[in-house]
Amino acid sequence: MAEEEKNTEQEEGTEQSPAEAVEELVEGGAAVESGLDTGPAKGPRLDQDEGRIQSDPDRGTRKERVGMVVSDRPDKTVAVSVETLVRHPFYKKRIRRSKRFMVHDERNEARVGDTVRIVETRPLSARKRWRLANIISRAE
Repeated sequence: MAEEEKNTEQEEGTEQSPAEAVEELVEGGAAVESGLDTGPAKGPRLDQDEGRIQSDPDRGTRKERVGMVVSDRPDKTVAVSVETLVRHPFYKKRIRRSKRFMVHDERNEARVGDTVRIVETRPLSARKRWRLANIISRAE
């Protein structure tokens, strides 16, 4: 009986290489369902409504911060101060730390005092590595 089982397994389960398996999936149309789509290259795309670049969901998550605009003097650039609370290693008390980021603002929308959301991006200049995602609230 053991020999019969081996023979039936050999007939039913033909071994194939991983490349052949992928080809079979692509030809059968199952590649899209299984995530093996060989479609266009992944990357940022332009949102038609707002004209802003949106990252592709397959690309990974980018860092996001919420902060307040402290300077809007340079053209297409704002300085955003982001405050975080950290725990002191010895005293265990929470300390407020702030960091200032140079942020690309393509349309010069943000003004001093606005609360904004910023998103990590490729280096745009010597100090700019963030871009304005949206304005959460306007200054009063």
